Amino acid sequence: MDHYADLLQTLAQQEESLQFERFDNDAALAVGLWIVEEVRKRGKAVTVNITRNGHVLFHHAMTGATADQADWIRRKNNTVQRFCRSSYYMGISYKSRGSTFEDVKYLDDIEYAGHGGAFPLLIRGVGLVGTVTVSGLAQADDHALVVAALQAQLDTQLDK
Repeated sequence: MDHYADLLQTLAQQEESLQFERFDNDAALAVGLWIVEEVRKRGKAVTVNITRNGHVLFHHAMTGATADQADWIRRKNNTVQRFCRSSYYMGISYKSRGSTFEDVKYLDDIEYAGHGGAFPLLIRGVGLVGTVTVSGLAQADDHALVVAALQAQLDTQLDK
């Protein structure tokens, strides 16, 4: 259980630190392309989806991606929109309590997924405005990829 507590603390810290002053269409394109390029280097295939205020700014299914990945993205995004936390955080939160996200009676697992890969797109002083989501790798890897891409974008914005 200590492992879960440490992981939850790390995930919460990521959500706190990965907040933007602004996130426009060009930033979405840069993040999406960064993810695609990184996954291509690994010889894998994912689907990437970035939304802001209900508008899809970037969506790409790499060659080899499956149709199921789009549904995973929808379900993970629903989780972020409902709880304003990363989908990975939500899944780990329930595991830390000896349960699973799928066991929550009031959440239909056809609509929600507590698996890593969807991260809240947060604007400092505003809050949740969208999601950055990857599906196709192991859930910890999906999550880590999104975090790395958002950190790279933040670093780019700070350099300007």
